[in-house]
Amino acid sequence: MSVVSEKCTASIALVYPDGHHTTAPKGISAGEALALPTGKLPQGVIAALVNGAAVDLAAPLESDAEIRPVTFDMPEGKEVYRHSSAHIMAQAVKDLFPTAQLTIGPPIEEGFYYDFAYERPFTPEDLAKIESRIQEILNADRPFRRREMSRGEAIHFFKDRGEHYKCELIQGFSDETVSVYDQGGLVDLCRGPHVPSTGCIHAIKLLTSAGAYWRGDERNPMLQRIYGTSFPTQKELDAYLQKLEEIKKRDHRKLGKELELISVNDEIGPGLILWLPKGATVRLQIENFWREQHQKHGYELVYSPHVARLDLWKTSGHTEYYRENMFAPMQVEATDYQLKPMNCPFHIMIYKSQLRSYRDLPQRYAELGTVYRYERSGVLHGLMRVRGFTQDDAHLFCRPEQIESEVADVLDFVFFVLKTFGFHEYQVYVSTRPEKAVGSETAWAQATGGLEAALKSRGIAYSIDPGEGVFYGPKIDIKIKDVLGRSWQCSTVQVDFNNPERFGLEFTGEDGHAHRPIMIHRALMGSIERFFGILIEHYAGAFPTWLAPVQAVVIAITDKQADYAQQVAQRFNEAGYRVEADIRSEKMGLKIREAEKAKVPYMLVAGDREVQENAVSVRRRGGGNAGTMTIEAFLEHLKHDVTERTGVPLAQ
Repeated sequence: MSVVSEKCTASIALVYPDGHHTTAPKGISAGEALALPTGKLPQGVIAALVNGAAVDLAAPLESDAEIRPVTFDMPEGKEVYRHSSAHIMAQAVKDLFPTAQLTIGPPIEEGFYYDFAYERPFTPEDLAKIESRIQEILNADRPFRRREMSRGEAIHFFKDRGEHYKCELIQGFSDETVSVYDQGGLVDLCRGPHVPSTGCIHAIKLLTSAGAYWRGDERNPMLQRIYGTSFPTQKELDAYLQKLEEIKKRDHRKLGKELELISVNDEIGPGLILWLPKGATVRLQIENFWREQHQKHGYELVYSPHVARLDLWKTSGHTEYYRENMFAPMQVEATDYQLKPMNCPFHIMIYKSQLRSYRDLPQRYAELGTVYRYERSGVLHGLMRVRGFTQDDAHLFCRPEQIESEVADVLDFVFFVLKTFGFHEYQVYVSTRPEKAVGSETAWAQATGGLEAALKSRGIAYSIDPGEGVFYGPKIDIKIKDVLGRSWQCSTVQVDFNNPERFGLEFTGEDGHAHRPIMIHRALMGSIERFFGILIEHYAGAFPTWLAPVQAVVIAITDKQADYAQQVAQRFNEAGYRVEADIRSEKMGLKIREAEKAKVPYMLVAGDREVQENAVSVRRRGGGNAGTMTIEAFLEHLKHDVTERTGVPLAQ
């Protein structure tokens, strides 16, 4: 019996992704285990997933496990690869700037960063030197070696090296032991995992440097952050850098200024947007479409104030759960008032304005409601992160059994709107109960089940985002992909059983008794400001015709055609289109170039022949000459282009 027992404890069972089973000696490394089926480690493997957790290839396996290889093309692989890249960059910085203290260096989406406590910002010349040193470290191919220390030993270790931020981090840990990684020149506090050696990183680029507060708190010391990215091949890195250049060209802040769409003025305050006439024109088209479609989809449009008594936000729970994102209250006649961070309490009060029967439900209220939220100045970013913005908000009040059908209809509405604006790729997530939440487990389960059932009824694939629901209920989040493949969080559908309880909402059921309705919070675009910023970058400012601030410009070749150009523009304007006449005494080539630069969809050139034929010579934005068309023919084309909300060019 003792021999059998010894054999049982000396081996472990392994299961591979293809279902293959085998046994191996206890303590075998993850890398050796992955090599067992074929006799060699699969190409490109940098780590392993053991029972779903990423580990180093050198990690010993002590018990039965499901094991699979990790490569760069997996999310876990990118994280390991770029986390290791951050450590390599940290070693290069310490080699060149020994007095720099290490803080944290995580992988992020499409790259990594590391924050250093250093007496001055890093310059572009510094980054070039650091990159050169990084290459030397990669060429040295030093192994990443993990070891564990007690908390006390680790604090002593890093204190001796002057790494006070590392000591502060360790003091905040609850575990009695911590792990560090030694890469032959740098020992850093880290949970891991990492690639086997520095030579596994093949293409690395430092992108920029910036200031960052320790732990993200502006009351803490300012650190120096260096951003970078890395890829397995130079070809992939070059493609990514080219993409970054395209992103710079499309930056909504740059184009917003060049195209005279928006302005941000420090005299007004950071995070507050001025909509210039052209930007306001685009916004008007968005809002008109929004209102038109909501009325078609059975919503009632409402308006609400910008402030309310603070007590309203106490009842809703915002002062308890959302206080850090709210501006300070103001006093009016000895009563505290609050700038609204949300529209929902107002819509609740509209519901409460009269008695409701089960026959009245669902009630659907929609509002383009401007709200105000306190965002730290360090996170403000053009139109994407602001302090005052307009939500395309709606709240639905329904019976519990109506949740699934109402959410399903909302999903249809969401995808219709997004496709109209030119977005066709999505990622959908169901966010479940967070740690800080209200309501019973039963209520949460019912609401989450309703969301999932609605998605399944529409055949929509989705992922679970554990613990990311809002405090009052679960939600569906929809991320759109733009033309560059970037994901943006816009649409959301949230089930709320908390506020109906807090505000005492009721409806009279078929049984004549009072019942509690369910509330659904819903946004299609998120906010007008952020959605507009995404649209600018998605289209690089070249909006489809129905959205363009100027849909066509009539260009007079000489002064002789000036009157005709103005008459043509006036005719289009009277028909409801946004058309301008360019009758300046400038060369036609200059006028066309300026119209192209302004991203005008159509340029209508008028010379002597066009005047005689009551026609225009049509040029498409970026598409060359489309030939001569009569005014009536082009008017019909423009009508189709705008009515169908397309940007389809004229046929060759």
